[in-house]
Amino acid sequence: MNKRYLYILFLIILQNSFSQSNLSWEGHFSYNEIKDITVAGTTVIAASENALFSKNSATNIVNTTTTIDGLSGETISSIYHSETSKKTLVGYENGLMIVINENDGSMLKVVDIINKQLPSGIKRINHFMEHNGLIYVSCDFGIVQFNLTTSKFGDTYFIGDAGAEIAVRQTAFFNGFIYAATSSGIRRANSGNANLIDYNQWLVINPGNWSSIETLDSELIAINTSGHIHRYNSVVFAGFLQLPQTSVDMRAVDHKLFITTSNTVYVYNNQMILSRQISNTEVLDASLGFTCSTSVGDFINIGTKENGLFRSSLSVAASFENNTPQGPLRNNIFALQTTANLLWAVYGDYAGNYNPYPKDSYGISKFTQNEWLNIPYEKVLGVKSLIRVAIDPNDENKVYIGSFDAGLLKVENDVPTYLYGKGNSSLEAIPNTSDVWVNGPVFDKSGNLWMNNSQVDNGIKVLKANGSWEIFSTKSIIPDISSCTFGRMSIDKNGTKWMATVNNGIIGFNEKGNVFKKITSGTDAGNLPTFDARVAVPDNNSQLWIGTTKGLRVLSNVNSFQTENQLTTKPIIIVEDGLAQELLYEQFITDIVVDGANDKWIATADSGVFLVSSNGQETKYHFTINNSPLPSNTINDIEIKGATGEVFIATDKGMISFKGTATNAKENLNNVYIYPNPVRPGFQGTVKIAGLLNKANVKITDIEGNLVYETISEGGTIEWDTTAFGSYKVASGVYMVFVSAQDGSETKVKKVMIVR
Repeated sequence: MNKRYLYILFLIILQNSFSQSNLSWEGHFSYNEIKDITVAGTTVIAASENALFSKNSATNIVNTTTTIDGLSGETISSIYHSETSKKTLVGYENGLMIVINENDGSMLKVVDIINKQLPSGIKRINHFMEHNGLIYVSCDFGIVQFNLTTSKFGDTYFIGDAGAEIAVRQTAFFNGFIYAATSSGIRRANSGNANLIDYNQWLVINPGNWSSIETLDSELIAINTSGHIHRYNSVVFAGFLQLPQTSVDMRAVDHKLFITTSNTVYVYNNQMILSRQISNTEVLDASLGFTCSTSVGDFINIGTKENGLFRSSLSVAASFENNTPQGPLRNNIFALQTTANLLWAVYGDYAGNYNPYPKDSYGISKFTQNEWLNIPYEKVLGVKSLIRVAIDPNDENKVYIGSFDAGLLKVENDVPTYLYGKGNSSLEAIPNTSDVWVNGPVFDKSGNLWMNNSQVDNGIKVLKANGSWEIFSTKSIIPDISSCTFGRMSIDKNGTKWMATVNNGIIGFNEKGNVFKKITSGTDAGNLPTFDARVAVPDNNSQLWIGTTKGLRVLSNVNSFQTENQLTTKPIIIVEDGLAQELLYEQFITDIVVDGANDKWIATADSGVFLVSSNGQETKYHFTINNSPLPSNTINDIEIKGATGEVFIATDKGMISFKGTATNAKENLNNVYIYPNPVRPGFQGTVKIAGLLNKANVKITDIEGNLVYETISEGGTIEWDTTAFGSYKVASGVYMVFVSAQDGSETKVKKVMIVR
């Protein structure tokens, strides 16, 4: 594969570009679960869950491509590179196919299989086989013919009994016939037959359930689902060898046959003599699960289920190296937490009713300066279902993680060091169980760590900065404590804690006076659309934004907590197409985050991400899988790096980040800066002026003092589109930027050069 193809393949231009493609995105995907691999010249291309990466054996260059570049966020099931057509085909479990064309750099999404009038569960693409410029696509319903020249589908072959749908796992061409390994026998048809759509042309050679079939020079090899290898003797497939495990992959490359089981790779020559046998303990350890294998020159590449791609010499026994790009442990990130410098991610989760069973046994991940540190489950002191993170604001090397399993995990200097549970802390187990459910950990201004402890009488706990514990009973506010599970928690400027619950709405608590108040459904009880609340977040104007499983509500002023007997919320009413309607009506809201401009990033369970203005009257963006690189519309969590404005969006199929501009306001104007500077010809974006105070006045003039732009900042950054108040692009030249604090106490002058 030449350098040009590497560049094209992994910096792909999607034919139908996103409507918001001028925005800046970055992908943070896991490449650990290898679904399939293919070879292009001296390069191996590996498909993980919903991303690709390549490793060139000559240059050792690793490249990646994700939804940022145009791939789908759906799960990949097969990949194939055609050297003759210079095209790479990516097949998905839902039947989508993407064709990557080297010649023009395009990426074509083909939806014919998705659109077939068939049950959605049988559209999976299992395998690609090329013959005479045609690709035979093996699917869970049959075989579809695809023309590499025209990029169009041809005939569909339903080859089951009486033309029924049948799962075809793999096809092979041998001596003029097409052979298909299916769930109901090995079937074959004459490739020259013009009537292959007639199921009668597909004869059963061997009955049974078959996983794979492959041509190895003058041999035709098939493996059934019990792991029995067979050789074709021109009449039937005769038994050759019983594998100790079932086969997960078989392919022929360079006159060799690679058969992969979950813990061993077998390499045969073209006489079916075993030349190499590699166990998982030779690659890493006995826990390693193989998914596929192939060779590139003298290198063998082995894909694994949880540890990415390994490579070593094929001809001699040598150590294996891991060739997997950096990324988080998994794509399904449940919760995030950021500081100015880093991000932590956890993978434990719970269902919509807060049920964590079956409990997840996953580790944790840390992302800093484009480097990922992954801490495996074996090192987290045996704690399962880790679901929420809090970072000590006074020492970011101290991290606390709540679990729906055994309590609160402490991580110091990237090492899990202590587990606070029922025997060594004030945390309590759910009665008659060993489960200690801790959610919503959050630090207050004094460095105390608040958290909730579900389904026990003392539902609120605080680990104080001095190491002592304090407990607060929630029995007075929650009638049936045994049925109430707690969710996220936040703290407002008055020190009031706001806690989401599964069936008691939002609980507000302030330890000054031990005051509890509840916001729940009903016009006289708080006016939430449902008692199932998921998040309550105070914004920069002291409003409390509440997300529930049935929509959005806003408490107008958190200061009313101490004075109002019943706190009451209101919906946000917007006018759309001349009709008044409720913002985010009936939406399942999973998270709300306030950015530096007081705008709200709102995550939903099935409708993507909304960015709304500070008062909710303007929807600035609505990101979905259809108009953005989001890999899924199921959003688990959102976090913002306040210093940069970068918005991290965690979905059930991967995490991406949006390079926002709403940074947190600064305390002075000492670090005002402008980027890009200079603005060079052809630049289509906006100029950012960052490091501002909130409500700073920004004026931009030409060198003669003529005003071309003026605004008041909300947060720490403003954008200028390099126009004179939006009417025309300003000419080349040096422009003066005058920044002053709202009260005039501080000023700053900067310059920016525009080159047209």
